[in-house]
Amino acid sequence: MELFLTILIVLACILVVLLVLVQNSKGGGLAAGFTSGNQVMGAPKTADFLEKATWTLTAVIILMSIFAVGFHKNAAALNDSDSQISEQVQEAASEMQQQAAAPAFDEGEAEAE
Repeated sequence: MELFLTILIVLACILVVLLVLVQNSKGGGLAAGFTSGNQVMGAPKTADFLEKATWTLTAVIILMSIFAVGFHKNAAALNDSDSQISEQVQEAASEMQQQAAAPAFDEGEAEAE
């Protein structure tokens, strides 16, 4: 289910990028001087539809992201065993403790005896 949601999120992100690139700028910023000719032509309600579609897809991305995190936490809670990384960290920590507790062996002392 996580993979499915991830694929949907990526597709929605691509659609948002395309929608934003299609939209005309509304003035301000660096593009303000270049947009006067673009606003003369075009359908009057196209900008409204593109803006609503952008906001809707953004909300869908946010909701699907929240659901994906929820599914991930549920899957992690069902898995009782620790991950391999945490097991390796625990093993390394115990080895370091054993090495610190063991007396230091100096080669110079062994040759003197």
